[in-house]
Amino acid sequence: MAAKKLNFEQSMARLEEIVGLLERGEATLEESLTLFEEGTKLMRECSALLDKAEQKVSLLKVGPQGQPEETAFAVEE
Repeated sequence: MAAKKLNFEQSMARLEEIVGLLERGEATLEESLTLFEEGTKLMRECSALLDKAEQKVSLLKVGPQGQPEETAFAVEE
């Protein structure tokens, strides 16, 4: 049976749980590796979700006629 796909918040909560388990150092080596693999997979998924969300973000500015004008979100460096 396939595992249920977690949303961003659930994935972050699970990542925090995994970090806590690994920091306690009570897991066996095999368990630690399994947790680490799960954590890296969740981290990649969260990163992809954040990238997708960032692409959807847009800013509304006031145009020359006083109407809202949508512009693409740009990251300032």
